[in-house]
Amino acid sequence: MTIAPNAPGAWAGSGAIGVGLSADRALGRCAVAARAASSKLAREVVVLRVDKLLGLTDAFLITSGANSRQVRTITDEIERQLKLSGNGGPLSVEGLDDARWVLMDYGDFVVHVFVEEARQFYDLEHLWGDAPTLVWDDEAGALVRASEGALASN
Repeated sequence: MTIAPNAPGAWAGSGAIGVGLSADRALGRCAVAARAASSKLAREVVVLRVDKLLGLTDAFLITSGANSRQVRTITDEIERQLKLSGNGGPLSVEGLDDARWVLMDYGDFVVHVFVEEARQFYDLEHLWGDAPTLVWDDEAGALVRASEGALASN
């Protein structure tokens, strides 16, 4: 599976939790956010498909920066690119004060941008290890499947 930010209809319209947004639409929006993060040299951009594990959102985008300044730069670029692509801004943003872990809630997906030490400490990838995982591939300019997660056989 490959999800590119320019996939036709990947992010048509807007909405929030409970509006019937598909996981595919969330992944299209995640691809826009992943490309934006990568353009600011974010480290290890991954997307966890949590739609079958968590009823509140479809996906988590997780990435990190070297320091709080880079974390702010990454979050600013994600917000800017999502707005430019017609997706609007986040429903809420938490953690900008110290920028060690910034959470941006877009309804159908949630962005987590960490400083590297905080990412290692909280280890969301391990915590949500049953979720299928996609990684941002700079060469392909797309999210590509990294693992099926434990729920793939269900």
